[in-house]
Formats: sequence, C-alpha cells, structure tokens
Amino acid sequence: MKDSVDGKPAGGQDIPNLKDFDQRLRDEANEEPNLEVPQGEPTSKTQIIAIYGKGGIGKSFTLANLSHMMAEMGKRVLLIGCDPKSDTTSLLFGGKACPTIIETSAKKKLSGEEVAIGDVCFKRGGVFAMELGGPEVGRGCGGRGIIHGFELLEKLGFHDWDFDYVLLDFLGDVVCGGFGLPIARDMAQKVILVGSNDLQSLYVANNVCSAVEYFRKLGGNVGVAGLVINKDDGTGEAQAFAKAVNIPVLAAIPQDDDLRKKSANYQIVGTNESQWGPMFVGLAEAVGIAPPVRPTPLDQDGLLGLFDAKDTGGDYQLVPATDVDMRGKNAAPKESLEVIYDDA
Repeated sequence: MKDSVDGKPAGGQDIPNLKDFDQRLRDEANEEPNLEVPQGEPTSKTQIIAIYGKGGIGKSFTLANLSHMMAEMGKRVLLIGCDPKSDTTSLLFGGKACPTIIETSAKKKLSGEEVAIGDVCFKRGGVFAMELGGPEVGRGCGGRGIIHGFELLEKLGFHDWDFDYVLLDFLGDVVCGGFGLPIARDMAQKVILVGSNDLQSLYVANNVCSAVEYFRKLGGNVGVAGLVINKDDGTGEAQAFAKAVNIPVLAAIPQDDDLRKKSANYQIVGTNESQWGPMFVGLAEAVGIAPPVRPTPLDQDGLLGLFDAKDTGGDYQLVPATDVDMRGKNAAPKESLEVIYDDA
C-alpha cells in the first residue's frame, strides 16, 4: 500500500471521510423532499401521461415504439425518461445514450453556462426525447434527482412547449416522493401501467394503483388509463389483474422471438413498415382516448389469488414462532412469576 500525505494517497486522489459521508447520507434520507415543483397552467391539448412498471418489464421498449407510432400518425410527441438508468431513449436512438439533463446541468454550472434545449433534447422519426438522469450510484437520492430534473425542465420552458403527448417513463419499483411526483402533484392526467403475467410485475402495478387511490382520497385527479401487457404468454394473470382492479387492457404485446431480437438490436417496430405496426396503431389510439379511472387495488392475498397456489405458495399458513424457538440452544426453563393460591 502506498503512503499517504495529508489525507491523500501518493497518487494524489482524495480519500473520502467515510464518517462524514455516512452522516451526509443520513441527513439527506431524513430530509423531507420538496415536492412543490413549479407548474404552469395545463393546456387542454396536451396529454401528459406517466407510465409505470417494474424495472426490466419492457417500458422502454413499449414507449419507444408507441411514441414512434404516434409521430407517424401525425402527433407531436415528447418522450421523457425519468429513470436514473437513463435507458428510456436507447431504443429510439439505436442504442446511443443521450446526455442527461442533470449531468449536463452540473457540467454547465461548473463552466458558468446555461443549459440549452439542444444540449439535452434530441429527435428521431418525429419524436422529441430526453433523459432526466440521476445521481451517480451511492452519491445521492434518485427521487430527489427526478424532482431536480423537473425543476430544470420548468426553467427550459416546459409549460410553453407545444405537444400533443408528453410521455413520462417512471420506474415503478420505487415508491418515494420523487418517483410518485406525477401522481402526488397532478402533473399528469393519467397513468399507464406496463406489466406481464408474473407476480412481481403485477405487484408493482398494484402498488401504483394503491398510490393513485391514496392521492385520489386526498383530492387528486390522476387516474389509471389501463394496462399494457408485455411479453404476453397467454396464461391470463395480467388480464385477471386488470379486471380485478377495474382497469382496461390497452394492448397485449405477445412473447415473440421476432420482437425480442428486434428489441435487442435496437430496431423500431412501432412503424407502419413493420408487421407489428397495426398493434402499435391500436395501442396509440387506445392511449389517446382511454379515460383516467379510479382503480381498486388488491391486498396481498388478492394478488396471490390471481396465481395458482402451487406456483406461489399462496396456500401456505403462517406458523407463529415461540420464545423457545428464538433462543435456540440458549433456551432454558424460566421460573414462573404466576402466583398460585390454595383453595379456600
């Protein structure tokens, strides 16, 4: 190991003070997030739609192709990635990563410059797209990054832009304030869920329905427009979920090897030049007209009930543990403190 001088290794790199770093993270975690993102007056023309789903379920695939088809149909579309992975636009841009708003803002700030539209917004096939981004791993809160990203959008003139649709791609696994912003602050008119015929993705979808219902009780107006079933293998659990929570199925994208290969190769299938074009035309039309409805989220047993108990263990009965179980080899009889009186 090389010697260090004044708290720095011989190579000259700073050694982080882990105690201070730990305290900074604790302070950040305890701080109440400011969800009051500045908002302008909504326009009747623009539909702002937040899309939620489990990580890896295919939101980016669905949105890239949906937005491309909407543009082909003559609509003005803005696609905004609101996931710290910043992978929403990768399919749209042939696998290329575009500079994120948060990263670009930090670099511009250091050089004393202002962020311009052309620094963060790019276009293809009539679709305008950008990524909010997030902090580096372990160096900040992703939810606060989302809030900061929307503040920067406001400064760029978000509420003056002229679009038919603004599609927001949100990670559904995380339920903190930043990721729930469109629901909590009525920033979107409606929510679309992306799920599949598996318990984990429907668990996430159900959580989002619970968040929508919670804020509706507080006077919110956001509703769920429906569910897009991705990688549909025909087993029917996702359809059963949609029926149980009282939301429509907007489209069922089949589990198909051609779709898998094209997605892996960053090929757009949401186009009239593709055999899958009609499917995305139907999805685009359904997204446009589907009203925001108030869902009826399920409890855990109701969610498990959508699946065969042999696959989920849904018929398992909880067995309470005892004090003796917890003590293991340290278990020893205790003298009773109970007072026993002789019969009178």
